[in-house]
Amino acid sequence: MANTTKWVLDPAHSEINFTVRHMMIAKVKGSFKSCEATVLSDGEDFRKAEVEVKIDAASLSTSQADRDAHLRSADFFDVENHPTITFVGGSCCRFDPENYRLAGNLTIRGVTREVSLSVEFGGVGKDPWGNEKAGFSITGIVNRKDYGLVWNAPLEAGGVLVSDEVHIECEVQFVKQA
Repeated sequence: MANTTKWVLDPAHSEINFTVRHMMIAKVKGSFKSCEATVLSDGEDFRKAEVEVKIDAASLSTSQADRDAHLRSADFFDVENHPTITFVGGSCCRFDPENYRLAGNLTIRGVTREVSLSVEFGGVGKDPWGNEKAGFSITGIVNRKDYGLVWNAPLEAGGVLVSDEVHIECEVQFVKQA
């Protein structure tokens, strides 16, 4: 990149969320509270951006202590043996000034799979303290079983307790570094 600019995640103004279907009838939401991410771009042009994300798997929260403990266990994320979830962006395709498709490698529980995420670029602006920020909305769907998160329980009426599909929804801001 001719004009490499480094952007760092602003954790106070960012959310990494997920949603799964529970008992086939309702959605349960959760989030990861601790994450580090950097983006290397060509100035404010994010078409060829390099993206690296590291999520503390133990920071997951669904606002239910027992469920959170189960999700951290070997049945799901196995945070004792796999403390970090990573994403490394490989390619970015821009459809119009605000919409991108970001492909990269997502690693959960030591298993790496390529995923494709929809990215909406909110723009760049300065906050009241003079920090230049870039905002993005990111969505995608992954199959948890692809990453070894296979625990489930059958329901008496048919179906299963936890869906395989996990919806990812992120609202993130990055701060331009000097």
